Amino acid sequence: MPYTDLLRLTVFLAGAESTALGAVTILSAGANDDTMTLLVAAGWWPIAVVIGLYFGRRSRAADGVRDVLGAARTTTSLPNESPGRIALERLWPIGLTALIAGALGVSYPGVAAIGAGYALLVALAWRTREAAVLGIEDRDGVKFYVEPSSALRPVQLVRTPGLGTDRVKPGHPPPPPPAV
Repeated sequence: MPYTDLLRLTVFLAGAESTALGAVTILSAGANDDTMTLLVAAGWWPIAVVIGLYFGRRSRAADGVRDVLGAARTTTSLPNESPGRIALERLWPIGLTALIAGALGVSYPGVAAIGAGYALLVALAWRTREAAVLGIEDRDGVKFYVEPSSALRPVQLVRTPGLGTDRVKPGHPPPPPPAV
């Protein structure tokens, strides 16, 4: 599975978790006339947005992926696991936390409110990492793929030669013709 796809899927799932938990919060707190939870959510969610936007700045995007890209091993073959299986192995904690916070949020809407804000923060903080990896892949003519591993371990990548590395980059002179 390409690393950029995993990053994109992580952001989408965290955003979906935030939306679902926000809905659980509003429905549960509204049904119980729990105005305190709604006030806490009305304060926490904008704070989570500001923090997420701060941590997701373009200038910080490369910092978030620098170590994992630098540790990628170079190979000419791709991992043999299917992308769906790799995504499931890496992203199951997002689904689990959504289910637990959603289930608890029915009785305790504050749990869902805090979880929604945290998921929103994560989605916004990670939104620029895919662009940072794509920029490095385009610059270096490589492609990064995720190696199969548990979500409880740091992600490990494989660096492969990218396709189209023979293309002329904008602003760069074309390569010299081959010698005959």
